[in-house]
Amino acid sequence: MYKNSILLSQLSPDQLKELVGSSVQNQLSEFSKSFKTLQTSDELLTREETAEFLKIDLSTLWHWTNKGRIKAYSISSRRYYKKTEILEALKPLKK
Repeated sequence: MYKNSILLSQLSPDQLKELVGSSVQNQLSEFSKSFKTLQTSDELLTREETAEFLKIDLSTLWHWTNKGRIKAYSISSRRYYKKTEILEALKPLKK
């Protein structure tokens, strides 16, 4: 027979249902994790969304952008910030 084959004749219908269900659940879980990572990695935030995300004022965001603490991207006269770069800019406090 085949090396990767499963003998279904020895499984009860409930065992087969559990086997298929757990396999599908594992695949959906892995897909969900990879989708969330992909979705947040390229997410662009507006100035207002970025300030709200960091819980800071827009003037503080402007100062941080001008000092190079946070990198901004522009299209026409609009500014955007990458969420991943904002998270990378956060530094842990020394204890």
